[in-house]
Amino acid sequence: MARALMTEPSVLLLDEPSAGLSPAMQDDVFDRIASINAAGTTVVMVEQNARRCLLIADRGYVLDQGSNAYTGTGEALLKDPKVIELYLGTLATAD
Repeated sequence: MARALMTEPSVLLLDEPSAGLSPAMQDDVFDRIASINAAGTTVVMVEQNARRCLLIADRGYVLDQGSNAYTGTGEALLKDPKVIELYLGTLATAD
């Protein structure tokens, strides 16, 4: 991520930035991603940790078998009963 940011991109593409990291490091990565976005860089992220990603997302897309199943703000997707039932489960209410 640091190498990509050296070029001062207008868009940063991230593929599974939390993969293989400890929970503490995941917290740090998501905090930094939110900061990068707040500073004006658009972030496009593919992430298995859907709840965590949606917490910081302005917009989210939930894919199912390669097709766009649900679209909305991160907040709306976190509250969508179908998204919770099918993709988030009990994680939707975890702190």
